[in-house]
Amino acid sequence: METAQKSRAKYWVLFFIWLAIMVAMLINPSWRPFFWLALPGVVTYFAYGLDLI
Repeated sequence: METAQKSRAKYWVLFFIWLAIMVAMLINPSWRPFFWLALPGVVTYFAYGLDLI
């Protein structure tokens, strides 16, 4: 029995969207304290993209 290979492209797109949000938050000084709110999205979708979860 073979294991079906699923596409992880959706997770990589979401990772790069969250990464762009996090970088924008780090660039803007007034948003910098809230960059921690974007960090879970970056880490989660990076792990999904690498198929760790």
